[in-house]
Amino acid sequence: MPTALALSPHLDDAAFSCGGTLATLAAGGWQVVMATLFTGSVPEPRGFALACQLDKGLPAEADYMALRREEDVAAAAALGVALRHLPFREAPHRGYGSAPELFAALRPDDDVAAGLAPALAELIAAEKPDLLLAPQAIGGHVDHVQAVRALDALACPLPVLWWRDYPYTVRDAAPKEPLRERFAGLGSREIRLSPEAEARKEAACAAYATQIGFQFGGREALSRRLAAEGGVERFRVSGTLPDGLPGRDGA
Repeated sequence: MPTALALSPHLDDAAFSCGGTLATLAAGGWQVVMATLFTGSVPEPRGFALACQLDKGLPAEADYMALRREEDVAAAAALGVALRHLPFREAPHRGYGSAPELFAALRPDDDVAAGLAPALAELIAAEKPDLLLAPQAIGGHVDHVQAVRALDALACPLPVLWWRDYPYTVRDAAPKEPLRERFAGLGSREIRLSPEAEARKEAACAAYATQIGFQFGGREALSRRLAAEGGVERFRVSGTLPDGLPGRDGA
């Protein structure tokens, strides 16, 4: 049985960006693992980190990341995939002090990639994937950028489907692409989703109840935004993809 390993910066990125592909692979007999990198709980968050959960109506004493991990469990069930949670802390807990800072340059003191790279190497060694899925960091979120940097540091020989980071891809007419040159020369792959895969993706995205309000404007708006994607997920490609992978090249 072939294995696909999706490396999701946050507890929703993989489902939002390539959930239909993950569901398609799982239905096609693949072992699919959705691993989220930045899931660590932080006791007594302060400043901007605390504001991030208060703005969502959660009390200060709530374990925000525990709630998000529970949402991830429901999302994985909808997609039919397995889960792994790495304990790294999200950017607001690493010194990024405002929403604009999350989409600006990396802080000079943010060395999370140095610890993330060996953790990814250990995860890859344990799961033995035939295919990786990972973000292009479209939108410029620093956690997405650090995820790419950590994976690049491994010089991993495995083929990678690099997803387009949704919903950052549709928030602006010209979204930030800090790693544009990194991906510009790669081939592309388009995977068209079946109605069942689309339904599984929507159910998975809806499971992230703490996120869909500010990301999409609510459950109905989520449905409309996903429908506007036309049942297609697009990727950049590194390496030689396994035989029998769904989709077509050059899209």
